[in-house]
Amino acid sequence: MSDLSVTLESIHVHPVKSCTGTSLRQAVIAETGLDLDREWVVVDPAGRFVSQRELPRLALVATTLKSDELILRAPGMLALHVAIDRVEAAVEVEVWRDRVAAFDMGALCAQWFTDFLGRPLRLARFDPDSPRRPDRQWAGAVDATQAFQDGFPLLVTSTASLAEVNRRLAANGEAPVTMARFRPNLVLGGIESHGEDQIDEIVFAAAEGTVRLKLVKPCTRCQIPDVDPATGIAGHAVGDVLAQYRADPRLGGAITFAMNAVVVEGVGCTLAQGMQGSATYAFA
Repeated sequence: MSDLSVTLESIHVHPVKSCTGTSLRQAVIAETGLDLDREWVVVDPAGRFVSQRELPRLALVATTLKSDELILRAPGMLALHVAIDRVEAAVEVEVWRDRVAAFDMGALCAQWFTDFLGRPLRLARFDPDSPRRPDRQWAGAVDATQAFQDGFPLLVTSTASLAEVNRRLAANGEAPVTMARFRPNLVLGGIESHGEDQIDEIVFAAAEGTVRLKLVKPCTRCQIPDVDPATGIAGHAVGDVLAQYRADPRLGGAITFAMNAVVVEGVGCTLAQGMQGSATYAFA
């Protein structure tokens, strides 16, 4: 094992699952990952979540966090202001195989998403009293929880990993892409491309105390990285590049980019852009 100094290059929160994220200079660590990350989800009339996989135009819904509200904007739509501290009726929603307690956000939010995306939809808020648990096979003994994330509280990658994808895109005659395609929470500097694959833990010394994150599972990728966040149109160039070199034997050859992580220590602590940390590499 060896240690390496890393830099927290950028922090990203995606308040509404599958909508555009927002970059922050600092973020508080919550039990479910970064505060307000994936706290809301768009669902169909049966309560099943929808994502860019079937509705790529969700990529055009921009999110802004203010002190007391979430503001949603989309082309051709008036801004939707969603109070952070208010919810409506208790409901149950389905995220992958999980039935999750939640709160409906009311008729105005439902109409806004229905009008923009052209099919009946509603917006739901996560119920913090009924947290989801990540897969124990990967999380191990860590008593981790998550909100509406696909499988784990945090997603970690590096600037070098994106640079390698863009190098390969250029070699294929394709335009570069931004990190928004991969929707991470924490982006690290100071490691080689895809070096996060071999990290065991990252430790940051926050003002409030120690933050310790354990990287537990490679993130398998679907077609969402091929959705252009500027147009909401799906292509195939990114998936083609990843398929050339990112088959992961730990997951039966599935295509991966970035690492899922859980919070071991540091709930209530604040991470800040530019913060220095220490990464422990676990080599098999």
